[in-house]
Amino acid sequence: MRTHTHANDRAPPWPVRPAVGFLHPLEVLKDQDLDLAEKREILAAWASDASAVEHRPSQRWLLGTPAPVPLSEVLSALRRLDRDMFS
Repeated sequence: MRTHTHANDRAPPWPVRPAVGFLHPLEVLKDQDLDLAEKREILAAWASDASAVEHRPSQRWLLGTPAPVPLSEVLSALRRLDRDMFS
């Protein structure tokens, strides 16, 4: 569950730690406070090699999440978002 709020008078909460507060990529897709570009930015950061779990390249783990997430689920969420953006 997302723990931060998005106020118009503040910068977005994810420039450094983009997925803090999200436990799964589908939560990003369902967040109605984010626009499509913001969702894509968060999911792309989650998919980044910088988030790869050592010795488990098919897993991604972001600071603030309790457990790794399969890269396949992040990429699936990105494909779903791209369908929404370009359809």
